[in-house]
Amino acid sequence: MAHSLDSFNCRRTLKVGDQEYTYYDLKEAEKNGLSGISRLPFSMKVLLENLLRKEDGRSVTRDSIEAVAAWLDDKGSAGVEIAYSPARVLMQDFTGVPAVVDLAAMRDAMASLGGDPEKINPLVPVDLVIDHSVIVDEFGTPLAFSRNVELEYKRNAERYRFLKWGQQAFKNFRVVPPGTGICHQVNLEYLARTVWSHEEDGRLLAYPDTCVGTDSHTTMVNGLGVLGWGVGGIEAEAAMLGQPVSMLLPEVVGFKLSGALREGVTATDLVLTVTQMLRKKGVVGKFVEFFGPGLASMTVADRATIGNMAPEYGATCGFFPVDGETIKYFDVTNRSSEQAALVEAYCKAQGMWREADSEDPVFTEVLELDLSTVVPSMAGPKRPEGRNALEEVAPNFETALATEYRKTADTDKRYAVEGEEFDLGHGDVVIAAITSCTNTSNPSVLIAAGLLARNANRRGLKRKPWVKTSLAPGSQVVAEYYEKSGLQKELDQLGFNLVGFGCTTCIGNSGPLPEPISKTVNEQALIGASVLSGNRNFEGRVSPDVQANYLASPPLVVAYAIAGTVRKDLTKEPLGEDQDGNPVYLRDIWPTSAEVQDFIAKHVTRELFASKYADVFKGDEYWRALEAPAGQTYSWDRDSTYVQNPPYFEGMERKPHPAGDIKGAHILGLFGDKITTDHISPAGSIKAQSPAGQYLLDHGVSIADFNQYGTRRGNHEVMMRGTFANIRIRNHMLGENGREGGYTIHYPSGEEMSIYEAAMRYKQEGVPLVVFAGVEYGNGSSRDWAAKGTNLLGVRAVIAQSFERIHRSNLVGMGVVPFVFAEDTSWQELGLKGNETVTIEGLDQIRPRATMTAKITYADGQVKDVPLLCRIDTLDELEYFRNGGILHYVLRDLAA
Repeated sequence: MAHSLDSFNCRRTLKVGDQEYTYYDLKEAEKNGLSGISRLPFSMKVLLENLLRKEDGRSVTRDSIEAVAAWLDDKGSAGVEIAYSPARVLMQDFTGVPAVVDLAAMRDAMASLGGDPEKINPLVPVDLVIDHSVIVDEFGTPLAFSRNVELEYKRNAERYRFLKWGQQAFKNFRVVPPGTGICHQVNLEYLARTVWSHEEDGRLLAYPDTCVGTDSHTTMVNGLGVLGWGVGGIEAEAAMLGQPVSMLLPEVVGFKLSGALREGVTATDLVLTVTQMLRKKGVVGKFVEFFGPGLASMTVADRATIGNMAPEYGATCGFFPVDGETIKYFDVTNRSSEQAALVEAYCKAQGMWREADSEDPVFTEVLELDLSTVVPSMAGPKRPEGRNALEEVAPNFETALATEYRKTADTDKRYAVEGEEFDLGHGDVVIAAITSCTNTSNPSVLIAAGLLARNANRRGLKRKPWVKTSLAPGSQVVAEYYEKSGLQKELDQLGFNLVGFGCTTCIGNSGPLPEPISKTVNEQALIGASVLSGNRNFEGRVSPDVQANYLASPPLVVAYAIAGTVRKDLTKEPLGEDQDGNPVYLRDIWPTSAEVQDFIAKHVTRELFASKYADVFKGDEYWRALEAPAGQTYSWDRDSTYVQNPPYFEGMERKPHPAGDIKGAHILGLFGDKITTDHISPAGSIKAQSPAGQYLLDHGVSIADFNQYGTRRGNHEVMMRGTFANIRIRNHMLGENGREGGYTIHYPSGEEMSIYEAAMRYKQEGVPLVVFAGVEYGNGSSRDWAAKGTNLLGVRAVIAQSFERIHRSNLVGMGVVPFVFAEDTSWQELGLKGNETVTIEGLDQIRPRATMTAKITYADGQVKDVPLLCRIDTLDELEYFRNGGILHYVLRDLAA
């Protein structure tokens, strides 16, 4: 690897203990031409160091480095493109499997082009943590964990064998086996270093730990002073192959925290408040950096909780600078004393260390929050930013019942459940889940949940029999301190038995409700509720049977399992009665902060982390028994319904073909505002009557073995059939309010059919396709298949009012052009019905952020020219598009 050009003469050495490191000194760079950079936000200093270290005169020039110093004046408004090179890549298995599939396919394609397949190899460290596949089938029993693990391996053995092949085939690629934890918590507790180092040309180089991840909640590691965020699997693959991440220098919103949380208020309440504030402010595509005296009272775990939900408040990241709390966390999580010393010395030398009296950095703009004003809260019933103070949850549900769910009659009627001694009504909590990296990395809220369970048991409280309860920690450390402290027994008594180590309910792996409950909910069209300690509550995500979903702290999850309904005001109404018939209120069993902290000090120890991460890559007996193929290229099984060679590189030549204009395209869908990647990308269960279900049936897969879309992401045939097939997506081509589900109308036939069937018919007819949408198109998780599926369905362009950052980038990475309306209009104002055709010319001469024209021809023959802004934002993205996608660009570059 070539040395940096070091045009600012800032390469220096740093001695820490007996070890000497080379580093790029920001203070020297400031003296040598980058005036004022000590006043940059901490997150911007990380970007600046990255550019200084990677300066090569091509991807990173002196001009791009100077643009970071100029940020102090333009504060991110200049839209300067930079090439950013993260230190490493983090993946989870849902997105990791297709990434490894693509790498395997690229090796085949490289051989077809006459190149060396082994050139397709990660050039930076890659860690894949298998955490997304475990499903809550069994719950509420001591056997839940073992049974769910057994089912996980039965369903996913083929995928896991493929990942084991990848582990031996690719260099710089490690796999953390199932049953270990959630990738973000493993990253926080074990993988992250805050300051990275490696040998380069005989020198030991030190630099900030940075990462991109194939999951949007990669931002959780921001709490440890690590700059990281989620990217699409497509971008991550390119980063793995040595391509820099093309990005614009962001605006940085400073979020000033003062004061401290009051007694009884949790980090979850805080993050829901922050999410609501920032979503209202509008921070999509921006960095958020937290500062101020309030940080003094916040642990790294609290900070990680806030960093985690950056996708929910819309930011690229939610960054916290390094300080004394970082070093404390290093100690308790069993990082070496040498690593802690490097972190402290390096950050202090670079001006990246926060002190209580540190001068506030320059920000684009600033928001402020006094922590003492935060109150107990939940978010729901449909959006993470839909925060309600605890006393507002019940009345707000009543409002939603009458408006959003249109239940104006018999809202208080209850319905008997066949074979059970209870009945169900609207607002009953049918799922209560302690889950998700957001909260299960934070001992304060987990210990609080256990203590609340203990106190509830002492008063004789029980969970309601219709509640499906589950506990899915983010690492084995949590299970160990629960077990050793005796709190697991207390949680077990209320049905919160360990069900697995993984994302579970938060990503839709809640498993089926008991059949009598599911039947009653669906037959009576009940608006059931879930309460989970997660980060996503979009409709249709948690469970197909549950429409109202609430995000809450773990102790509130336990409380609502006892209350059994969201229609009760837990601040005023009793949870239940004790053994003597006396009312028991939430306040009666809520643990004190002092008691929580005492439990943490006693039970969350360095020794615990040391033992649980000692053999993190070894896996359980199931993993060790898996037999995986060997070799540098993969032997594809044409009969596999899990892993298939994707068609992206079929017929690929060394030189790219011109993109060609979009002529006479038909409209595949007219979608509304805030269509999430959960709506677009295949996720959740596979219905037998769906195109994907029919494909599996045709290939001899029984319905019982369908598994779910997430586990079949390595098979493009399944995934393209599930694109735009979410049960809650509404295509407004089918009436004013649209029909729910993945349906469209084929023109000119006028026939109604699934989006997949229509796309395939258009493909046979040689007709290109476009999609129209509203604001924040692609909001939500960074799902690569939302872009891959769009491409495979034949969509050439998506025209929206605005895009979520990751999905826009992923569309470009798959050769699909994202456009926004150049003028303040929408497809509704244009009067589109879906029977129009669209022509967009000049794609071969396209330029980043160019204004172009869509010629729309209406059914009556009227033609209207509509100005569009091309959202190919950078020159690198333009090269990706011209090559047909980012993987094609990388492949041609490596084959040259």
